[in-house]
Amino acid sequence: MAVLLTVVLTRPNGGAATAEVFAEPTGSTGEHPFTQSTANESTPSPSATPRKSGGTRSAFHGSEAGLYGGSQKTASCDIDKQISYLKSEPVKNRAFAGVLGKAPEAVPSYLKTLTPVRLSYDTRVTNHGFKDGRSYEYQSVLQAGTAVMVDPQGVPRVRCKCGNPLTEPKEFQKGTRTRGQTWPGYQPSNSIAVLPAPAKVKEFTLRNPQTGTWFKRPEGPKGSEKDTPTAPPARTPSGPASSQPPPYRDTPPPDVSTGKPSGTSSSGTDTSSASGTNSTGPSDTSSSKTGTSGTTNTGSPSETTGGSSKTGGSTEPPSSTTGGSKATTGGSTTGGSTPGGGEKSGGGSPGSGGSPGSGGSPGGGEKTPGSSETAPAT
Repeated sequence: MAVLLTVVLTRPNGGAATAEVFAEPTGSTGEHPFTQSTANESTPSPSATPRKSGGTRSAFHGSEAGLYGGSQKTASCDIDKQISYLKSEPVKNRAFAGVLGKAPEAVPSYLKTLTPVRLSYDTRVTNHGFKDGRSYEYQSVLQAGTAVMVDPQGVPRVRCKCGNPLTEPKEFQKGTRTRGQTWPGYQPSNSIAVLPAPAKVKEFTLRNPQTGTWFKRPEGPKGSEKDTPTAPPARTPSGPASSQPPPYRDTPPPDVSTGKPSGTSSSGTDTSSASGTNSTGPSDTSSSKTGTSGTTNTGSPSETTGGSSKTGGSTEPPSSTTGGSKATTGGSTTGGSTPGGGEKSGGGSPGSGGSPGSGGSPGGGEKTPGSSETAPAT
């Protein structure tokens, strides 16, 4: 079944669509991270404009050359730290396992099958925070440069800055709004979704965004130790290798999560904004916590009780908040992506956007403290 919207994700098994997405810069840990950071490198990178992989879709198999990047001989994340952090907190480990459909005792061996890389494109995922002994899900666009761990089929499964488990993104509703902290060049229609590769990926073809050089990385947590240089590929998610943004050399793009670049206030930005806003990301607010900018959300995270793949999760009724104002800012062009360009595109990703065995899908009306609201995609 294909659903054509301004931003499109297709899910063969159906499921609830989302009315909001949270923009998450590389340096943000979010409100309720699963663990401390395990990222060895997570620097913003310019994101090229992806080609449309299926009509209006921007979705690519995890084996696609140039989909990911990094620095040669440097693992983007420390998987041993991730294992250690989860082992030290059994409740979080159980919730983490439940999101990914694993038994709690299988988490260490599962993590050792993952490969640390950095995103080369702004990428859509279903993210999961942790609060009050359980996980809750929300839709995210992760900024290019974000350190992640990908599974043997090339799908992002862990965000290293916060230790959050990741699953495939959900379908966007028409008029989906962006909340959180955007960055120069952010455009939801230029974000991508990652599809599982048809077969296990034995080697990933990566690009160093700082130098522009290409290299091969064998799969697995220690694959970076065997990185080898390679020629530029004939095709990448944005076209030929020459379509990639110029190397940033010694001056990476600004990290908007630090608040250093000039940006807009927390009252909100349009999706064409080239500026950041003062938010660290979404949070669960079932305890009636309110934020500073006061916006009405059209969707919210569901909450999933931790456990193995054979046990379902539970949901709590979301609270709602009202109020807030919106402001619109101008845009700029960064890394081949033109904010506010109005390009109609989307992404497709099969599979579940939530926890395997989850007891519910996102409901409506939870409030994100300190978040901003952007104008909807049209």
